[in-house]
Amino acid sequence: MQKLLIKGKKELSGSISISGSKNATLPILAAAILANDVKLLNVPLVKDIFTMLDLLKFIGIKVKVENNKRIIHLQKEKQINTLAPYKLVKTMRAGVLVLGPLLTKYKKAKVSLPGGCSIGTRPVDLHLFALKKLGAKIKIKDGYIIAEAKKGLIGTKIKFPTISVGATENALLAAFGAKGKTTLNNCAIEPEILDLIIFLKKLGCKIEITGRKITLIRNNNKNKKKINHKVIFDRIEAGTYLVAGALIGKKIVIKQINPKILKCEIDILKKMGAKIFKTKNSISILKTSRLKTIKVSTKAYPGFPTDLQAQLMVLMTQAEGISKIKENIFENRFMHVPELKRMGAKIEIRKQTAFISGPSKLTGAEVMATDLRASVSLVLAGLIADNRTVINRIYHLDRGYEQLENKLKNCKAQIKRV
Repeated sequence: MQKLLIKGKKELSGSISISGSKNATLPILAAAILANDVKLLNVPLVKDIFTMLDLLKFIGIKVKVENNKRIIHLQKEKQINTLAPYKLVKTMRAGVLVLGPLLTKYKKAKVSLPGGCSIGTRPVDLHLFALKKLGAKIKIKDGYIIAEAKKGLIGTKIKFPTISVGATENALLAAFGAKGKTTLNNCAIEPEILDLIIFLKKLGCKIEITGRKITLIRNNNKNKKKINHKVIFDRIEAGTYLVAGALIGKKIVIKQINPKILKCEIDILKKMGAKIFKTKNSISILKTSRLKTIKVSTKAYPGFPTDLQAQLMVLMTQAEGISKIKENIFENRFMHVPELKRMGAKIEIRKQTAFISGPSKLTGAEVMATDLRASVSLVLAGLIADNRTVINRIYHLDRGYEQLENKLKNCKAQIKRV
């Protein structure tokens, strides 16, 4: 099993080009089921993407990957399989996103329920709630979602009881082919969802957004043209390297981004004392000698993302005083805390709030990654720790971070994979 070895206390300097967004690419790949010929650019070549491509191949989509250019070509084959088996959905929850497009285009789908998730239950109830509202008949049998709409889906009004990124995406993909008009209320409006909407518009769907309300009008024109789409940058990857810069960066330049999308993250880092300078498509960040404490709660966009909670917690260990971070999205997303404490962090959990005392002197140790974002928080801790840090189970990192150690090495970090 591969590990990362990190020798800490090495000041970082240089530039990092941010990859395309994994969380934007996955629903757009599912949307390719609705198209005939798609060319995606700026695709991050990470494990989750290849898992989704394997699922699309099984369904009947021809896939060609240009690794050196981060480009993926997708073309529909004549024969489509409306089954998404457990073996291809169990390791990645985004696999359930093929349910909406298969159902709306082929009027039936059999999709495995996703496997368990270490950071929380994340049920698909809201996905099924939306599809039932659109007229689908759904039953759960032998671990599979069996959905049918013999006469096609019908546009309707749907109000989500709680905000859900995945359910919003699946509802958008299903409503694309529903007859008439569909109105979705209390939607997630993450930049990745807006990127999906841009893609669906290219396919011919009329979509309007007002606040958390999204209205779709069915595409009546058969799509025969080739669709080109460039995926947006990965804001979580960008946020991760911004935290690295605030921790131990002499000067790090984060490139190929839109700073406006990172407003909340930038504001928080500035309040903690980080020195940040923006251009139209880059951010420069420098560490400060004295970090300030802060109170943060994870929220749906445009609030602070749960996917950056673990990384920010590492920065909080170096602030003077007690910082607080409340986790509102997932019930079990503090699994990195025991590993950080083994390195010397002073963290106490009460209910869904972490209290972080600092500044703490971190010392390298052998630690174990438990999920994608927890993994990268241990990398950040290793960068500022005394001695050597060994991170096990780094396959979690490979799910969502493209060339992480190479990007850090280019900024003079002492990190290697063994």
